[in-house]
Amino acid sequence: MTEVEKQTEDRIFESATEVFIEKGMDGARMQDIANHAGINKALLHYYYRTKERLFEAVFEKMAKLIFSRFAPVLDENASLEDKIRFFYREHISFLQKNPRLPAFILNEINRNPARIRKLLWKFNINELWNTLEKQHHDELIRYNITRETLPQVMTSIAAISVFPFAARGIMEVLFEKSGQDFNKYLEDRKEFAAGFVIRAIKGCETGTNV
Repeated sequence: MTEVEKQTEDRIFESATEVFIEKGMDGARMQDIANHAGINKALLHYYYRTKERLFEAVFEKMAKLIFSRFAPVLDENASLEDKIRFFYREHISFLQKNPRLPAFILNEINRNPARIRKLLWKFNINELWNTLEKQHHDELIRYNITRETLPQVMTSIAAISVFPFAARGIMEVLFEKSGQDFNKYLEDRKEFAAGFVIRAIKGCETGTNV
């Protein structure tokens, strides 16, 4: 692939991402994407024959971007608490830069559940557990987190940061009516959410499973 072709493909990807996030899979048209990228539709079809193929490529790339951003969570030199704090700082900062992404992903998951199953099939929960158990064996026992409850813990942690963005339209109205700053709330949430989760799992030291 020549440098010009690579630049064209990158421009198509950026434009497709913008259009798909704005209009969704069903609402987007190949002509919209071609116009956004500043190319003709024939050239767009040369790179991606169908809208479905282009959407699949964009959706998978976004999912990989999200997962790769949090690879340091598996850094063996950080404590479990440090990893939780890192996750919220990074995740909320990422969503602040991509505020429409959660609603877009949720809409597309509901529209085509098979797509997310295909992507998540590559995500091995057992492998994640084995890594965490190796790194945090004593902490997991102390907090009563088991292989069976790990998905509950992980989805609860993620939901705490995703919800304000998935429901952003409603929350911004509520914050405006109450005279509060929604952006300040998001900044404060990075520390608040981490502290909330850490206190919750520490509360399980008494013997009640998370």
